Amino acid sequence: MKKVFYAGSFDPITKGHLNVIHQASNLFDEVVVAVMQNSSKKPFFTLEERVELVKKTVEDLDNVQVVTGTGAAYKLAKLYECQAMIRGLRGVTDFDSEIQLATTNRKLSNRELSTICLFPDQEYQYISSSIVRELFSLDEPIDDYVEPVVEEAMVKKYKR
Repeated sequence: MKKVFYAGSFDPITKGHLNVIHQASNLFDEVVVAVMQNSSKKPFFTLEERVELVKKTVEDLDNVQVVTGTGAAYKLAKLYECQAMIRGLRGVTDFDSEIQLATTNRKLSNRELSTICLFPDQEYQYISSSIVRELFSLDEPIDDYVEPVVEEAMVKKYKR
């Protein structure tokens, strides 16, 4: 069974993230989506809220499991017996940081984990959680970037 690991903060999960998850679910037997705690950023949603939103947005995919974790993603990937990690690559600006991350994870995992980059469809290549949060803070529409359940949760959390 080919099992892959997709880690991120997903704060919030975007249509770009979901596009990568859908691609992975079509390519692999199982996709483990790990909602990770990023201690260097103040989160919009709590870890529990993010996990719940990710679960709601992937509930139609039978081969996707949503987990949570802290610390090094490669350790969690090995814990879930994944053969590879996937990353969404939006463009050349992501490439440098992603290749550094992939190389580091490969070394730390004793060459047991490779990284596979998937490119979101063109209409999602510019979307990031940061852009969604910024647009939301400016009271701009975000329905092109997130699923309705995510938008509803953002509105509810900040009562606009």
